[in-house]
Amino acid sequence: MIYQCTIANPIDISGVGLHTGSTITMKLRPAPAGTGIIFHRSEGDKTRSIEAQSCNVVDTRMATVLGKGELSVSTVEHFMAALTACHIDNLHVYIDGPEVPIMDGSAAPFIQHLQEAGISRHNRSRKVLAIRKPITVVDGEKRVSIIPSRFFKVTFDLSFDHPCIRQQHKSVNLTSETLCQEVAAARTFGFYEEVEYLKSIGLARGGSLENAIVIGKDEILNPDGLRYSDEFVRHKILDTIGDFSLLGYSLLGHIKSYKAGHDINHKMVEKILASPDCWRLVEFSDADLQEALQLPVPALQTDLAWAES
Repeated sequence: MIYQCTIANPIDISGVGLHTGSTITMKLRPAPAGTGIIFHRSEGDKTRSIEAQSCNVVDTRMATVLGKGELSVSTVEHFMAALTACHIDNLHVYIDGPEVPIMDGSAAPFIQHLQEAGISRHNRSRKVLAIRKPITVVDGEKRVSIIPSRFFKVTFDLSFDHPCIRQQHKSVNLTSETLCQEVAAARTFGFYEEVEYLKSIGLARGGSLENAIVIGKDEILNPDGLRYSDEFVRHKILDTIGDFSLLGYSLLGHIKSYKAGHDINHKMVEKILASPDCWRLVEFSDADLQEALQLPVPALQTDLAWAES
C-alpha cells in the first residue's frame, strides 16, 4: 500500500450494458502518478472527463452514476471495486457508452483483465485516509457507521423477507487476496418482478441470467444456482467497496452496514469528507518509499474460484 500504481499495459474491455443492452467498450490506459481514476465519456462529437470522485456522483437510485454536464457513466461500482482489489490509483478510462459493461454481474472479470494488463508502480507514495473518530449515517432502516481500525474492513448485515435470502451477515478484512477470493465473484441480484418491470419501461435490456442472480417467488432462477450460499451479502460488500473508493483515497477504517445501498453509501462518503476532524491523511515517508521500491512488485492474488460455503 506504500506506492501508487497504474496498469503496465493498455487493455480494452468490451461487454453489454445492463440497461442499454448495447455493446460498450472501455479502453484502459496507464496514467501518471497523482492522476486518479478518470472516465473519458464520449458520445458523438462530445467528450467529458469525469473524475471518479464523490463530488461527481449524480445518481444513486439503481447504481452509482458519475457525471458532468450532459454526459454520465453508470454502474461504476463493480469496476471501481476491481481497481481497489488491484491497488490501481491512476488510470484513464475511455468509454463509448453511458454505463460500464455489466460483464457477469461481479468484479471478477475486471480483475482478470487488470491482471492481463499487469500492474506498474509509481515512484510516489499513496495517501491513506485513516479514520480517527466514529461517523454514522442513518436513513430509515438503513444504517452505515465507520470506526477506527488498523485495517480496511467491512461488516454487512442484510435482511430480506424472502425465503432465498432472509438474514445474512459477513465481515471481511479487505486485502487484495481476501477481496479476490471472498467478494469479487459475488454477482448483482434482483427479483424477477422487478426485472420484468424495468424491462417494461425500457431498462435492463441487457439483463439476463448470465449477468445477474434472478430471484423468483421461492427459488433462484439461475440454472447453476449461487456461487456462495451467502452471495447476496458478499455482493453488497462489493458494492460498498466500489462506492467508498470514491473518497479518492485508500481507506483504513471499519465500515459497518445494515441494509445499506448506493444512496446511503454516498451520503456516508460525503459526510466523511465533510468531517476532517474525524480522520487524517497518512502518507509514507521518502525513506519508506525508497525501501519499498527495492522490493519486487507483489504478485496480484487473483484466485477467483468460488465454492459453496
